[in-house]
Amino acid sequence: MENPAAESIITSLGFPTETARIYLRIQPMSGRPIDEVAEVSGLTREELEEAVAELAAAGIVRLGEESIQVLTPAEAISRLIESAAETARGAHERLLSISRAVPYISARSAGVAPEHLEGSVQPIDGELFRSRYLPGTLAAIVQRTTGDLAWLRPDQWREPWEEDMNNLVAEVVASGRRARAIYPVRGLGEAPAVLQSRADVGEEIRLLPDLPTRLLVIGVTHALMPEPLGSAASPRIMVRQRGIVEAMGLLFEQLWERASPLAEYERDTTGEEVRRQLLAQLAAGSQDEQIARRLGVSLRTVRRRVAEVMAELGADSRFQAGVEAARRGWL
Repeated sequence: MENPAAESIITSLGFPTETARIYLRIQPMSGRPIDEVAEVSGLTREELEEAVAELAAAGIVRLGEESIQVLTPAEAISRLIESAAETARGAHERLLSISRAVPYISARSAGVAPEHLEGSVQPIDGELFRSRYLPGTLAAIVQRTTGDLAWLRPDQWREPWEEDMNNLVAEVVASGRRARAIYPVRGLGEAPAVLQSRADVGEEIRLLPDLPTRLLVIGVTHALMPEPLGSAASPRIMVRQRGIVEAMGLLFEQLWERASPLAEYERDTTGEEVRRQLLAQLAAGSQDEQIARRLGVSLRTVRRRVAEVMAELGADSRFQAGVEAARRGWL
């Protein structure tokens, strides 16, 4: 029997009436062979696949080789609401980005007036550039420098030249220079082979739930970062201006102190290091869903661990737990 309420909700979330009706017609047949569902619906297999294309794109219908799986009305509506909420969050972030850009529009007219300057004006030392093959650019820079390497690597394993970058790090370490890198915890799940290969060539690795930007600091002379800061692959800024390089180095050192060593994190995935990162996320005001994503664990695990640590600290709220953890020196 058709469900007018479910049909109304599904159509209100952007689906045509006919799509909502085909969903209600096939949902009771979830798990049955596609050809059988098509025949009962008075359609050919091709017509059925076309009719449910939008539902399949939304994750409500899954077409296998032989059978069709259809979410229940409650599951489908929940999925659609989550999707709509995600779209709204995306629009919210875009509006915030536009809002944040406004100060830069007016910034050009807010320079230092000539009458306020003493002596000549010197340009900042550095370049804004694009590079099709980053390892070649970095190799040339590294060979001309002597400092250690300090990386923030939020997602670089997705780049097509990771093996070449690994070879570059191996050469750096073999020459006696130190290479340190901070990765997000999710890298353990998304790219374990990359982390292991870097560790094998001598890179010192630590983990944080999240990283603010890509970054490479070479000694005290060079800093390489995206423009603007974040995870964009290009364009990049290469800075040699001492004050900026030192500031980027200080940022790295602060994050390095907060990060968990890879070996300890892997050895004790439910112990001190995970608890420390969990407390840091609570202190930052992160929600359970964010914590689960950043720590690479299930939402259920996060909620269980939060309850355990609050009980251990004798805290009645997350804020109180953060205060007590800081008092005990756990953060």
